[in-house]
Amino acid sequence: MDWKRIHYISGITLSIFIGIHLANHVVSILGEEAHLKTMAFLRHLYRNRIVESFLLLAVAVQITSGLRLFFRKRKVVNGLFDKLQVWTGLYLAFFLLVHVSAVLIGRLVLHLDTNLYFGAAGINTFPFNLFFIPYYSFAIMAVWGHIAAVHRKKMTASIVGLSPQIQAKLLVYTGFILALLILYGLTNQFAGMTIPEAYNVLVGK
Repeated sequence: MDWKRIHYISGITLSIFIGIHLANHVVSILGEEAHLKTMAFLRHLYRNRIVESFLLLAVAVQITSGLRLFFRKRKVVNGLFDKLQVWTGLYLAFFLLVHVSAVLIGRLVLHLDTNLYFGAAGINTFPFNLFFIPYYSFAIMAVWGHIAAVHRKKMTASIVGLSPQIQAKLLVYTGFILALLILYGLTNQFAGMTIPEAYNVLVGK
């Protein structure tokens, strides 16, 4: 079985959804209402049994195939971007497992709408934010770091004078900037916003 190809295909599938998901979070810098309205619209695309089942399958395949590739090639990793691909991949495997499990528990067990408030509750509550701020930040940067490493490996030509190496670095910087924007949207705006009481269960209130 060609695990490398399987991993690549599942990665492309997840990248499309993650791109949409992160774009939704970036909208949070415009305020709570803008974020929730955008999410309500986007959920028409992915909040159905067929698409969600496909995405959950892609997550399982991505984690399984990624770990197989790691244990097969961990001793022959050379170069900065090869190492970046490995370590970001491992973190994403951890994040996807934890995050998807948390969302499913939130929806099916706690009966919460896993929207803006679901992620913001922990980010805006001490001491939980000591975990959740780096947890989400590293995930965003890991996505772009992983994409950058793959892009660097597959790209052979310059684009508008930018070498594959520079292109990959720009992707890494993009992940860093997006992490800052999303954290700003999920924290700064809450100075004048009250998270619904139903979400207090997430922070032990």
